[in-house]
Amino acid sequence: MALSKAPAVSHVRVDEGSAGQRIDNFLVRECKGVPKSHIYRILRSGEVRVNSRRVDQTYRLQLGDELRIPPIRVAEKEAGPAIPVGKPFDILFEDEALLVLDKPAGLAVHGGSGVSFGLIEQLRRQRPEAKFLELVHRLDRETSGLLIVAKKRSALTVLHDMMREGKVQKRYLTLVAGRWLNPLQHIKLPLFKYLTEGGERRVCVNPEGKPSHSIVRLLKRWQAYSLVEVELKTGRTHQIRVHLSHSGFPLCGDDKYGDFALNKRLEKEGLKRMFLHAAKLSFHHPLTDQLIELSASLPAELEEFVVAVEQAGQREYG
Repeated sequence: MALSKAPAVSHVRVDEGSAGQRIDNFLVRECKGVPKSHIYRILRSGEVRVNSRRVDQTYRLQLGDELRIPPIRVAEKEAGPAIPVGKPFDILFEDEALLVLDKPAGLAVHGGSGVSFGLIEQLRRQRPEAKFLELVHRLDRETSGLLIVAKKRSALTVLHDMMREGKVQKRYLTLVAGRWLNPLQHIKLPLFKYLTEGGERRVCVNPEGKPSHSIVRLLKRWQAYSLVEVELKTGRTHQIRVHLSHSGFPLCGDDKYGDFALNKRLEKEGLKRMFLHAAKLSFHHPLTDQLIELSASLPAELEEFVVAVEQAGQREYG
């Protein structure tokens, strides 16, 4: 790796996209490739100035702040694989503060953990003029459906608070193995995150885990399968998958917590992905307080499988 030429002192004016961000996080993003330890060192030494004054790493940037960033020599890294522009995403709502899109299955929401790029990197590639695009929440790679992206930091901050306070209603559709009996059922089981020996992230029901609450509504039931809607009252990792699997109703096509023998059979019958779709979102706009209610239909491959199940067996419910 070669060292890049040391740049001159740079001066940056804080725009709306960076206002409210901690200065250490801003510098990590602004000075790509610079170790965090060096970022903190130049902050402590006073080499970074905001409006000609020293600040510590907890300082939150204000709109219009003038930053002085000292010259930094950075080791140039080899360029990673190019991010393809890809097919434009299906946008269901957009204004100056946020957008909501219908995420396709099979695409990670962001790069990392062996994935060179994800939806957010591709969206930024499609919109090079956008100053700020950040995920408000996440969906598993194989989950399709509604996903919120913030276009302003002020909107992101409020939406994160709303998520924590349970003010964003999220409902998912899933097909599970087995005959779900109750028209309405609350599942309250604590979820605990851990890593497997191979380093993969997993979740299990454990008294030491975080409180988690799902509300399950039965939509249709056949002899071997049930179509249910799951409302999340908390947003834990893999919550729906673990709550339903622990209850004896694994998600069809789930390769982590599902019935693996059943999944192989389902694949031959046409279901080649996990049956989980973020179908409905309801929340008040973070800046205008307007009520936003959105829905996304089942993708064709899931709708076709439901039709096949319907034709194969007599419906018992719904």
